[in-house]
Amino acid sequence: MSTLLASRLGRRGHALGVGPKPIMRKELTAQRLAEAMTRAVTDETMRRTAIVPDEQIQTEDGVGTAVTIITQYLSGKGVQ
Repeated sequence: MSTLLASRLGRRGHALGVGPKPIMRKELTAQRLAEAMTRAVTDETMRRTAIVPDEQIQTEDGVGTAVTIITQYLSGKGVQ
């Protein structure tokens, strides 16, 4: 998985309330990663919240969004 995709997925999951706050690469440590992973699999609020976004994600145009992101990245415009 590219860092671009991982970053996008991390931000999206956090924004939806189904994942922990993404850790910036320069702030990444084994301890912070372990804490985020533990929270991701044990936080009941995240688990309950994940039910609704699952339904929303199923209706999204994931391929179209991915094409847009990749096109922006390759054209040098970055991700918006």
